[in-house]
Order: sequence, then structure tokens, then C-alpha cells
Amino acid sequence: MKLSVIFIVIFSLGNNWGVAQELKEYLQLAGTKNPGLQAKYKKFEAALQAVLQANTLADPTISFGYFISPVETRVGPQRAKFSLTQMFPWFGTLDAQETVAATNAQAKYQAFLESRNQLFYRVATAYYPIVELQQLIKLETENLQILETYKAIATSKFENGAGAMVDVLRVDLMMNDSKTNLKILNEKYQPLLSNFNALLNRPTVEKVEVKDAVLFEPIPLNYRKDSLLANNPILNELEMKIEASEVQELVVNRQSFPKIGVGLDYVFVDKRSDMDIVDNGKNVFMPMVSVSIPIFQGKYKGAIKEEQLLQESYSFQKQDVTNSLLANYDMGTYELAQQQELIILYEKQTSETKQVLDLLFSAYSNTGQEFEEVLRMQQQLLKYEQMKITAITKYNTGVAKIDYLTSKTYQTN
Repeated sequence: MKLSVIFIVIFSLGNNWGVAQELKEYLQLAGTKNPGLQAKYKKFEAALQAVLQANTLADPTISFGYFISPVETRVGPQRAKFSLTQMFPWFGTLDAQETVAATNAQAKYQAFLESRNQLFYRVATAYYPIVELQQLIKLETENLQILETYKAIATSKFENGAGAMVDVLRVDLMMNDSKTNLKILNEKYQPLLSNFNALLNRPTVEKVEVKDAVLFEPIPLNYRKDSLLANNPILNELEMKIEASEVQELVVNRQSFPKIGVGLDYVFVDKRSDMDIVDNGKNVFMPMVSVSIPIFQGKYKGAIKEEQLLQESYSFQKQDVTNSLLANYDMGTYELAQQQELIILYEKQTSETKQVLDLLFSAYSNTGQEFEEVLRMQQQLLKYEQMKITAITKYNTGVAKIDYLTSKTYQTN
């Protein structure tokens, strides 16, 4: 059956707007409380600070010297010397460095978005099993109540001579199984709760509110496929790393050019005591210009080649991620279609089993026979209902996986 047909058929089974809305609220809570995600955002903020540092000149150099033996000059002996020098990189180097830092910061933000999407997926995959467990507990409880009713009827028939004691014993055996299953299900709740609350950075015993609603909401064919490659943070991060590396290559190239230094020397001169001359004791002020000579170009060539290789690496990674996304999306949609088929089957089987069970129970009420078949059909009904709940859980988890692959966001209404 094609997905488009399944969409029409299954929609009559109900929807999970109540559950979806509650999950959305938990996702938003996780987005603000999860410490791992907060750590990723702090890395992004730290990267923003690097932008402020990138477009900054090197610290100026100040030196001071005192002549132990004064240097005699025409206008007097030199006593001390003060020097100030500022080096300037080649034209455009600082702007390029700032661009590199800004692009790297954008890449960090994309890494944060990827972590957020991963967190949302983990929250969803931790939430749906809790919903499933609550539904299974409810189902098993109802089954136990039905078995208790069957036991009362079987006991009454036995006492009236219209039934056999073995029927009562059969119900007892099934009730023991049901009680044990119910106990195991209840014991499973706390580990699931702890796992879920850990993602929200909450106490492990805090309850999760789940509305008593139908868990299934079908999605259309090619759900969000147009967003698969357009908004993926991993692809965006790699693209920004490529851009940053290209600009870094330009930075290295400009660093291989001479650096220009501008400074001044100021010399303190004492007056001559043996004669009075023009400019006697006048301090010396001398502007200076210096140029670094990048003779050893090997390190720059190596750095440029390093950036070029990194660009190739990022490009290969980008292609690998693209291939993986496409393959995972196709597998994910197949698994969704599979679970949709199973949900339809279990819904049909449940409906027909109920009809058979009603007929068998009516016959038993009249004849007191075939009670074993009534019990077997009751367990078969329970099995189909349990498998339907599990299939719905797998389906909703599969939708969460598609949401993760396509980078779905959750905005507050």
C-alpha cells in the first residue's frame, strides 16, 4: 500500500495533538535546561569573543635603557634612551583574520544547532516509550479485570454444574501471568523516567505528564524531504569551515609579506658644563621605520598547503554527510511505511478478534463449553492491542528521526 493511500486510511484512527503538544513543551524545556546543550552554546559565545581579538594589532614594544657610561656627544652626554615601536601586518591581514574568526563562530553556532537537534531526537525517543508503557499498563490492567470477570463466571458455572473446575484453574494461571507482567511493567517506569528527566536536567523522580490521547498522527508522503539538505547544520558547519579555511589561506599568504614597524627613539641628554653651545643638553627625538624580511617562506607554503588539504577534507566530509542523510531518510521513510502497514493490520485484527471473542463468549454462556478458546482469543486480542501500541511507538520514534534528519525546529505557539 502506498504512503499516500495509507495516509487516508489511517487518519480515521485518530491523532495525537495532545501528546504532540506536551512533547513540544518538553522539547522547549530541554532546549533551555540541558547542560550539554548549554555547554555547546557557551562554546559559540567563546568563539564570538575570538572575533574581537582577531582584528587587533600586536602589542607595541616599549624599551628603556640607561647608559652606565654616558655617550659623549657635541650637545652633551647621553644618559638614557626610551624606544616605542608598533608593528603593522600587511594590508588586509587583520580584516581577513576577523573574517576567519567570524566564520568559525558561525560554524560553532551550526554545531550548537546540530546538538540541539540531537537533543530533541533523544528527548522524543525517551518520551514515547513512557507513553507506550503507560498505555501497556492500562491495557494489562484492563485485561486483568476481564480475567477476574471470567473467573467469576467460570466459578459460578462450576458451582451450578454447568462448567468444569479446570476452567477456573486456567483463568487463575492467566491471571498470575497478567499480574506478573503488570508488576514488571510498573517496575520499568522509573528507569524510563530517570532517563527522560536527565535530558531535561530535572530530578529523576519528577513525573512526566502524558495526556490520555491516541498516539498516532500520520504524515504525508516525502515528509519534509525538501528540508533534508537545505537546513542541515552539519552541512552548514562544514561549508563554513571551508569558507574559513579559504580565508585563512589568504591570511597565511599575507603573513608571508613584510611587516612594517613604526616607532621613535627619545634620548635624554645632559648639558655640557665646560662650554655653552647651541642646543646644549637638548634631548634627541628620532622617528623610526622598520620592515621585517620574511626570508624563510617554507613555513608559509606549508601552512597554505595545510589549509588546502583541510578544504579537501571538509568537502569529502560534506559529501559523506549528504550521502548518509539521503540514505537515512530513505530508510526512515521505509520504516515509517512498514509501521503504518502494521498499525493498519493490528487495528483490523483487533476489530475482528473482538467479534470472534464476542461470539465465543456468547456460546460459552449458553453451553458452558469452549472456555479455553475464549481465554485463548482474549490473550490474542491482548497481543494485537499490545503490538499496535508498540508499532505506534516505533512509528512516532521514526517521525522524530525524520524531524532530526530534516532539522525541524519547534517554535512556541
